[in-house]
Amino acid sequence: MHEILLNVESKEIRYAYLKHGQLHDLIVERKKSRQMTGNIYRGRVTHILHNIQSAFIDIHEGENGFVHISDILENRKKFEEMFEIDFAKNRKEKEEKKEIEQLLKVDQPVLVQVIKEPIGTKGARLTSNVSVAGRYLVLLPNQPHRGVSRKIEDRETRDRLRQLIASFEMPQDMGLICRTASAEASEEALVAEANDLFHTWQGIVEKFNGASGPMLLLEESDLVKRALVQCIDKKWERLLVDDYAVYQRCKQLYSKYAAEHSLKIEFYRDKVPMFERFNMEKEIDRATRRKVWLGSGGYLFFDRTEAMHTIDVNSGRSSSSSGSSDLEESLVQINLEAAEEIARQLRIRNVGGLIICDFIDMESKKNQRRVLERLRECMKEDSAKCTILGMSEFGLVEMTRQRSRESLSQTLQTACPYCSGSGQVKSHESLSIEIERALKKAILVQNQFALKLVTHPELDHYLEMGDKEYLKEMAIKSNARLEFGVNDALHLNDYFFSSTLNGQRIDT
Repeated sequence: MHEILLNVESKEIRYAYLKHGQLHDLIVERKKSRQMTGNIYRGRVTHILHNIQSAFIDIHEGENGFVHISDILENRKKFEEMFEIDFAKNRKEKEEKKEIEQLLKVDQPVLVQVIKEPIGTKGARLTSNVSVAGRYLVLLPNQPHRGVSRKIEDRETRDRLRQLIASFEMPQDMGLICRTASAEASEEALVAEANDLFHTWQGIVEKFNGASGPMLLLEESDLVKRALVQCIDKKWERLLVDDYAVYQRCKQLYSKYAAEHSLKIEFYRDKVPMFERFNMEKEIDRATRRKVWLGSGGYLFFDRTEAMHTIDVNSGRSSSSSGSSDLEESLVQINLEAAEEIARQLRIRNVGGLIICDFIDMESKKNQRRVLERLRECMKEDSAKCTILGMSEFGLVEMTRQRSRESLSQTLQTACPYCSGSGQVKSHESLSIEIERALKKAILVQNQFALKLVTHPELDHYLEMGDKEYLKEMAIKSNARLEFGVNDALHLNDYFFSSTLNGQRIDT
């Protein structure tokens, strides 16, 4: 059974896609940082960076957006990758060498579209190669290309759609893309949507010409509508909503598609929160942890560096019951299970960018291919574009996953103010040595001879093991007196010296 759960709160909507009861995809959308990908804006050029052939654009959404010259010039390959389509190759195209200053000027108004969400302190990635997406078709207002999604594999259907969109009466400089859902759409529905998209584009142009500053011209569908349309297109069985107003809206939206697919839209009424009832809260908590256990007893470690994410596969508690002769096959089974879980966790965590998977070493090339194929097969379910390279001699697999919005951890978590995101603090021994240096400085450099050392209770307990006596003796040798105190409000790594004469803190 395939179903979607929509959990609606005052500041957040959570989308969970369940396949046979198991979480396969998760989207967490905060109302203060709504999705911007696909939105079309009237922007204003604020800065031009000649050295990297880019510009910053004010789109009235906080951080300025960023556009590269490749997103201004016609880029057929980028469209092919973005929409996974094949364009009819009936035109000879030449790419001219241009500088960004020839295309943009400071304070110039520009029509741009968001192609990547703002992440952290980085603004949204923009393009002037605008596209207006419908359910079946995508209108390319500034490109003459016409193509069909590669996901439509039936040759007859592809040829029929190509002929159909080639026959549409549209301006010469406009193009159309047939999306996957168009395979089952009638000719009348496609013609009607093409007209709707054309009128939508005309409305965008009118708003652009009538505005005087940066503004939103077209907003993409929200998460609720996208979830409903996805259920219709994928022929999923149920949409479960725990907010009555959203439930009513879903019923109203569904009335337009009722003839296409019989979808159960249900209002969740139980007192137990919906995500708890379906064990989603445990899955979300699991997806924010570094360590993920596998059913076989193996486990995965997810780590992030500045340049990439790494996933380490470990055998853990798993063992072979058939003796050492089956050790290789046991390791292969762990790797196969890990490949499935890696694909699922990447979707749930929404990990993007460069990813390195370190599988358990296997001697057989055949087994390496089995694991690699399992990973590729599982990643086909991912809506984000993924590229997977081969497995190296060390069992490493390099892959990339399209980054479209913040990852789950970036949405739900923030860096620890104590460790600054490193996940580590100084040991008690390191702090004891540091305190010894600070005490010498306070006595010999600052001439403080009546001191009190204040530490966290845990550090104080460690110093009781013998370091306190040593520090006292060291102070006595310098004709000073040292006392000790605790403050449980201090961070584990914090301490300070104060004067017992006037109570003032001593800078060390």
